[in-house]
Amino acid sequence: MTQHHHTTTAQRRALRREVAGTLALLADEEDFTAMRQYETFTFDDHTHYLHEVERLLKTLAAQGGHTTVALFDPEDYADYCADTGLDPDRPTSRSRYTAERAATGARVTYTGQPLTTLLPTLVDTAVRRATWEYATMLLTDAGTCADCGQDIGTAAFDRASSLLLRLLDAAGPGTHHLVCSVPAADEQLIATLHITRHTTGPARLDSSEGAEFVTVLAAGIALGTPGGVVLRTTTPGARDRLHGWRLHDGRLHPLTEAEVFDAYCTDARTGEPIAPEPHVDYRAGFPLHHDDDPHPH
Repeated sequence: MTQHHHTTTAQRRALRREVAGTLALLADEEDFTAMRQYETFTFDDHTHYLHEVERLLKTLAAQGGHTTVALFDPEDYADYCADTGLDPDRPTSRSRYTAERAATGARVTYTGQPLTTLLPTLVDTAVRRATWEYATMLLTDAGTCADCGQDIGTAAFDRASSLLLRLLDAAGPGTHHLVCSVPAADEQLIATLHITRHTTGPARLDSSEGAEFVTVLAAGIALGTPGGVVLRTTTPGARDRLHGWRLHDGRLHPLTEAEVFDAYCTDARTGEPIAPEPHVDYRAGFPLHHDDDPHPH
């Protein structure tokens, strides 16, 4: 009987290690303050709250569990409770919200990293996801071409994918950091992409970061708005190279060396000059289009 009890307990502990969990946290002081209206939310200091969150994460990790961390949005939580008829001042409502909403949104796996590292990563992930979702909505709402009936969003995405692969093929081996900036009606869409190529073979994209970048570039193509792409390439033993392109009429037009220098060495907010970085070459963008390149929709 005792042996059976010990076996069951051990099995139960082993099974618990296979249960994945999600913890949604309040990243900033404003969200934390919004939650203090609920009596069952017992914390009154954000710093102490984050300290306890980190202690809990360490405890869960020590027990062998897999935990992901998401952002808790008090405003979205209030809407969720109103829609579902749940009492927002109950811990069970918060845990259900976390399971049904936060667990499907932006999240980061906890691997023992300090909260000072995890929080910026989580916020950046959430911003990137929101940008991706908004750009995807713009592509979905773009409609069809009046001339040929083709879906504009699909055509723009295919074109953006082709442009990015051409750019990476032309950039060659090295560690590449790309930034795409496209103005939209409600906000400036910005996507980044980091990729390292060790060979001169064709570039391949299989990451969510690549899909986000292509989606934002495609939104600019579909909307016909001006935008830009910049590329920074790092290779061992050489100076970094900076290139730039202007998005216009669905195409990426190379910037001149002077335009690339001005883009990097001018404060976007004040217009004041910024000192150029040392060990960096500012170069013109290289051509990405062929003579038989069809006009984009």
